[in-house]
Amino acid sequence: MTERAARAVVLSILRRIEVGRLTVVEGPQRHVFGHGAPEATMSIRSDRAWVALLRGSLGLAESYRDGLWDSPDLTALVRVAARNVTKLDEVRRRMTPLREPFQRARLAFVRNTPLRSRQDIAAHYDLGNDLFEIMLDPTMMYSGAVFERPGMSLEEASRAKLDRICDKLDIGAADHVLEIGTGWGGFAVHAASTRGCRVTTTTISAEQHDVAVRRVREAGLQDRVTVLRDDYRDLRGRYDKLVSIEMIEAVGWKDFDTYFRCCSDLLAPDGSMLLQAIVMDDRAYAVERASKSFMRTLIFPNGCLPSREVIARCVARDTDLRTVHLEDLTPHYAETLRRWRVNFDAAEDRLEALGYDERFRRLWRMYLAYCEAGFAEHRIGLVQTVLAKPHWRPSVCEPGASLPAVSTSATG
Repeated sequence: MTERAARAVVLSILRRIEVGRLTVVEGPQRHVFGHGAPEATMSIRSDRAWVALLRGSLGLAESYRDGLWDSPDLTALVRVAARNVTKLDEVRRRMTPLREPFQRARLAFVRNTPLRSRQDIAAHYDLGNDLFEIMLDPTMMYSGAVFERPGMSLEEASRAKLDRICDKLDIGAADHVLEIGTGWGGFAVHAASTRGCRVTTTTISAEQHDVAVRRVREAGLQDRVTVLRDDYRDLRGRYDKLVSIEMIEAVGWKDFDTYFRCCSDLLAPDGSMLLQAIVMDDRAYAVERASKSFMRTLIFPNGCLPSREVIARCVARDTDLRTVHLEDLTPHYAETLRRWRVNFDAAEDRLEALGYDERFRRLWRMYLAYCEAGFAEHRIGLVQTVLAKPHWRPSVCEPGASLPAVSTSATG
């Protein structure tokens, strides 16, 4: 498609904006679409942007990365888009039965093997510890924090999240806890030092493993924390508690059943696990799981967000676990991402000095804004789910005492 024709198509699509206002600046021309909040501006720097913008989220991200357009507030721009995609969602859902056979054929021989998993994880998490140290807080938690009260720092909110996880599982000194997805050792160090438990934690990222081992040693917890470099499918043994914080998103949709079956097999008959997961809307899952989106192509290779329905179905079909608690923490993640983005933007000169060039910084700025907008507009969500084995019972022995059966609290 020529740039002129693409421009006409994009502008015709933008005229359908009903919620929020988008101003497109094209040289001396200004085109205004929609009205009300949120308000965003897009400045076109090259006519090549028009063709790219017809390629969905991947084209949007690539063209921004390459400097073909700009915006003073990327998050607001993505929020405007998110509020106006309902009709597009419906079209994509109607097309799913036609597209799915081709998607399945394309992916028929693609498996998320341990080797491929290591390669995909390395493509994101081994980009350099300096990058993540700049963006994250001192806990090095690369997952949604919980802002329990106004004015909390990011570090305080990260520790509040860790305490929340330990409390929900009632982790104590007698427990041996397995963590699938070490990150940089934040949970393992926190749980062992504050609850006195033993923790075995595993990651397939080389850089994360090295940092986690060092942090365990610096905390003097070598007798309580063991850091492995094993794929979750290779783990053996039985554990009292299991924690997995935003690791399932890297499992891949073909292996969700394997993941939950492994978790169940690794738990003692009276054990329990906490899963913190980023989830998509159930109605979007079939459309998104095999798509070549911006996030699955440029940020988290071959990742896939589960939906609540998919999680519930895998747990019921492939394990003897049952859900005893569910909490929605979605708004907390929007604020977490805003804090990460502020840290990232404030360190632009340092990032450049470390070798992260302008194209990389623009891509990651889009990634952070894209996710922040997704949580703010509830296109994606964050849940903490407690799953328990058949012999599990609440630790409080008063009549009727238990965790709330299901909570959908978004405020914490």
